Amino acid sequence: MTTLIESDEHKALRAAVASFAKAHPHDSRTLWQDAAKLGYIGVNLPEAYGGGGGGITELSLVLEEMGTAGNPLLMMIVSPAICGTVIARFGTQAQKQQWLPALADGTRLMAFGITEPDAGSNSHRITTTARRDGTDWLLTGRKVFVSGVDIADATLIVGRTEDARTGNLKPCLFIVPRDAPGFTHRRIDMELHSVEKQFELVLDDVRLPADALVGDEDAGLLQLFAGLNPERIMTAAFAIGMGRHALAKAVAYARDRTVWKTPIGAHQAIAHPLAQAHIELELARLMTQKAAHLYDAGDDVGAGEAANMAKYAAGEACVRAVDQAVQTLGGNGLTTEFGIARLITASRVARIAPVSREMILNYVSHQTLGLPKSY
Repeated sequence: MTTLIESDEHKALRAAVASFAKAHPHDSRTLWQDAAKLGYIGVNLPEAYGGGGGGITELSLVLEEMGTAGNPLLMMIVSPAICGTVIARFGTQAQKQQWLPALADGTRLMAFGITEPDAGSNSHRITTTARRDGTDWLLTGRKVFVSGVDIADATLIVGRTEDARTGNLKPCLFIVPRDAPGFTHRRIDMELHSVEKQFELVLDDVRLPADALVGDEDAGLLQLFAGLNPERIMTAAFAIGMGRHALAKAVAYARDRTVWKTPIGAHQAIAHPLAQAHIELELARLMTQKAAHLYDAGDDVGAGEAANMAKYAAGEACVRAVDQAVQTLGGNGLTTEFGIARLITASRVARIAPVSREMILNYVSHQTLGLPKSY
């Protein structure tokens, strides 16, 4: 990496995070707290509220290096990146004071609920609704595939309210405390090895005070996408870290493993696919850096396109890197000892969530290339 692409400060941050993550045991809760103490978890949050004063550029860098060391933190995508960003940009002064210092120092976490059983890629079909009851809100609906609800103090829920002028439903975001009456969660069994679990949520007339609404009731779409672009960028960083981790294990194995007279890495059938995986990960990293820089510069439109492209590129590169790593190790690639086989399922997540690769291709074909929609 040249200084034109990454500053000396960012290089130093990479090195510090890598050293920390490599030396830390694989214990998510302890890892989160220790990382927060060093300022890594809240590096993107405003200094005035205990954060590092950086942006998604720095936060994605931290997540990538944590993943490369084999210690990824999925909730970094959610708590500081989505929820922290939305509250920092649009929250009231009271919401900022209540949440940002705690999110930054790791003492509190926040989950994010948008996906519904009948509204996955099509967020316009969200049926979770919020209606006024005096000065309060009543929130009703269901969410699925919500990460870390059991360890989060609250969940930022995407609901919809009725526009008084048009009667149309518009998105709004609400902070729902974990112990709110009517708010229940059920764990979804996943074929996925991850410390952070997935949940289905049920909101049955959850009563919320007026100040549970984040931002302007009439600007929900802007606020929503202010969180979704960082989500895509952070997912890309998560995938790149995973891919780099798998690739490093495969390269180390290929250097040492000797079947005939030379290490297997000397054979082009082994070396070339690993080199290709490295190239693809580096290309995905460049697009991720571009997306993060655009977002931090306030270019939400440019960041939207780049974030989708970065997430697509990183997901594809990660899946191929993990697949090639397993293939390089042969039977050993499927053993618990080497710890790569579990990444086969995990790497697929980057192709599916938070938006599928097919929907990203739709986005690029429609928004970038100007092609007509089929839906």
